[in-house]
Amino acid sequence: MVELALPRNSKVTVGKTWNAPSKPVGWQEFKVYRWNEEDGLNPRMDTYWVDRANCGPMVLDALIKIKNEIDPTLTFRRSCREGICGSCAMNIDGKNTLACLKDLDEIKGAVNVYPLPHMPVVKDLVPDMTNFYAQHQSIQPWLQTTSPTPPDERRQSVEERAKLDGLYECILCACCSTSCPSYWWNSDRYLGPAALLQSYRWLNDSRDEASGERLDDLEDPFRLYRCHTIMNCTKACPKGLNPAKAIAEIKKKMVERSV
Repeated sequence: MVELALPRNSKVTVGKTWNAPSKPVGWQEFKVYRWNEEDGLNPRMDTYWVDRANCGPMVLDALIKIKNEIDPTLTFRRSCREGICGSCAMNIDGKNTLACLKDLDEIKGAVNVYPLPHMPVVKDLVPDMTNFYAQHQSIQPWLQTTSPTPPDERRQSVEERAKLDGLYECILCACCSTSCPSYWWNSDRYLGPAALLQSYRWLNDSRDEASGERLDDLEDPFRLYRCHTIMNCTKACPKGLNPAKAIAEIKKKMVERSV
């Protein structure tokens, strides 16, 4: 019988416990994924205790407090703290989300924090986004035109501009793509929900004149058609967008142009 097991050096071990209180009333427990390639050790889950009376309301507030006051070696990305930059995307309480938007009061018991799943880890909660950004660049996310440049600006009607709502708001946090099973197994060829949402944003822009070339680029068994409408992407998006619908609309455009 075939026995399947993770490689020995990939198994997550129990790590250190930091700042444990004598009486945990009013304190919250955090179990945080830790890994550093340079020390040669297995990944581990460190446990931190945070006094909620002296901490902000969001998971990111707690992580900043841990780094500033308990363990300065903890590594994670963050910037705006307002759900705009997408830097603090991670898996919290079993769901991909932004740490700056995740309210601690929504989580019962210990707060489990991992990096975004199925991406190489640089260190601790920092995933390697190189492939993700390269895929975004591959869809050429900029306005492409062949007509002469107008003297003032390329105008849109109110109705044409409204077609971009629910698309332009994407902050490239990768929560959607890293929640997609098809992306987990085919991220080398499947563009994933985030890149395809961005692609549809330009396909839907009345000012863009490269729709044919954009669709040609997506006409591939993997780049577009690995989507099986599981809807994990839509459920995970912290901005309330619907990448699955955008992908379906691209497939619809593919059919329309071939009829």
